[in-house]
Amino acid sequence: MRLFRPVQPPVLKHSQMSAYYQEYAPSKRLEQYVACYWTSLTGEIDGDQWNRVIPDGCVDIIFDLRTTSTSKGAFVSGLMRTYELMPILGHQSLFGIRLYSETAHLFLRYPISSINDNRVYLEDLWGHDARTIVEDLCEATDITGRIAMIEESLLQLLLRSPIRAGGLLETSMQYIYECRGSLTIGSLAEKVNYSERNLRRIFQSELGVSPKELIRIIQFQSLLQELYRGTEATFTDVSLKYGYYDQSHVIKNFKAYYGVSPRHIFST
Repeated sequence: MRLFRPVQPPVLKHSQMSAYYQEYAPSKRLEQYVACYWTSLTGEIDGDQWNRVIPDGCVDIIFDLRTTSTSKGAFVSGLMRTYELMPILGHQSLFGIRLYSETAHLFLRYPISSINDNRVYLEDLWGHDARTIVEDLCEATDITGRIAMIEESLLQLLLRSPIRAGGLLETSMQYIYECRGSLTIGSLAEKVNYSERNLRRIFQSELGVSPKELIRIIQFQSLLQELYRGTEATFTDVSLKYGYYDQSHVIKNFKAYYGVSPRHIFST
């Protein structure tokens, strides 16, 4: 079972009642690759409303289930480095696949570094297969059918992938997850028996971010996960546990990755 399960604002705090967000666990066969499947259903919108999305170390494939164009009905959102406020559109139905960044290339056929900072249509990566999947997902009548359908497609992609799982990037990310982001690049380099320079080169080439930046994101997400699960420890003690040694440090990271101070989300 994965040690790391990212969280997003709709799970932490339901601030927009017009958007109904739900997450679903993958099957055992895909839990090493898929963090979750998710749905977001929006009804009538009264005025401007926004959905907050935060960095979580993952890559998402997003399907618009009410699209009028199958060629543009799905796109890939790469690794995020900061939070974003996305406008909530009325009468929208989305289905998403949240992939772990270190293995996403097994399904997308391209390095994540080539996708970051761009909204890439799935058809550009999967060709005609993307249109078929969009059509099938839109025609499915329930979430169980959609997940079964997409899991079969992902398993087929995994079998056909010329690239095998494993390697320096995946090993490095496993150590980052195990330490919950509380480690330095130097200690990570020692664990994987590579130089810091090689680590930076691999992360930049494959993911388009530095290992230091991704470590900070996993550290922040790990803090959020513990606070979400609930703990008898104080906010200060939990922050210390994850390497935030003073209040200004944790507040700075909240504002960078969440856009607000922690008191807006959790009681401190």
